[in-house]
Amino acid sequence: MTDSTAPVAQDRPQVWLSLPPEEIEGLPDAFSYVFWDGTSDRFPADPADAAFYVVPYMKGPTAGARPLPGMRRVQVVQTLSAGVDHIAPHLSQLPSGTRLCNARGVHEASTAELALTLILASLRGVPRFVRGQDNEKWYAGFYPALADRRVLIVGYGSIGAAVEDRLAAFECEVTRVARSARTSPRGPVHALDDLPGLLPAADVVVLTTPLTEQTRGLVNAPFLAAMKDGALLVNVARGPVVDTKALLAEAESGRLTAALDVTDPEPLPAGHPLWHAPGVLISPHVGGSTSAFLPRAKRLVVAQLRRFAAGEPLENVVAVS
Repeated sequence: MTDSTAPVAQDRPQVWLSLPPEEIEGLPDAFSYVFWDGTSDRFPADPADAAFYVVPYMKGPTAGARPLPGMRRVQVVQTLSAGVDHIAPHLSQLPSGTRLCNARGVHEASTAELALTLILASLRGVPRFVRGQDNEKWYAGFYPALADRRVLIVGYGSIGAAVEDRLAAFECEVTRVARSARTSPRGPVHALDDLPGLLPAADVVVLTTPLTEQTRGLVNAPFLAAMKDGALLVNVARGPVVDTKALLAEAESGRLTAALDVTDPEPLPAGHPLWHAPGVLISPHVGGSTSAFLPRAKRLVVAQLRRFAAGEPLENVVAVS
């Protein structure tokens, strides 16, 4: 449904923004702008007129895809998330040549901060201390340190690299894994096929991989069984990268611990056994939704629209219809 009262300049290509245009400095004058943040059932204009679409952020798995079937002239779909798994399945509905771009550069700082928070909180016993404070109990003793641990980063893209940047000060050993082997400024990157030989040595396994057909269910029972006793699994990627049933079995046995910013299902429903599994710390998918998001998101949108207006190559193109 379209709100026909919304004024749109028809002589300029139309851009759908999920951030209020009046709050974004530096938008090029080459376009007309309409605002839709995914919360209204009414569209601000006819989707068929959209040339560039900035997908609403953190509005659930389906809201952002709603106008796509009607976007018969769209040329660019820009997400404000690092992952595009909620939009990629709809790419075949879009005109041939439509570019799908992700938000590389927006979430690295925030997500890496949370990954470090989850690692340190889990190893150093912070959840136990919080419960102890609530119950006036003094849980003294020795706890694992991050120093001297072996950390395996699975999904060594820009977020994985940002996690390693922040690990550099903690005197731990980092091993990197990506879809295929390559080199990085910090050292070699192993291929996913190397995981069986790498997992048994890791004290901490950090998941920063995108959700694809290759990574869906990657962390299954054999993956978890290959991890060493007492190892910590940290997921700041996507919930379905991990087989929840298999993880629950390992956590409930006490063999592995986990720190999860994402879960499957998500949001985690009341009564789900993962809430109370021993050694599991859960945060509510807040890796990217911090005060660092908005200024970086605005800079990305402005930069991409300036490139689009000038006919220059766009950044962060991850797929083309």
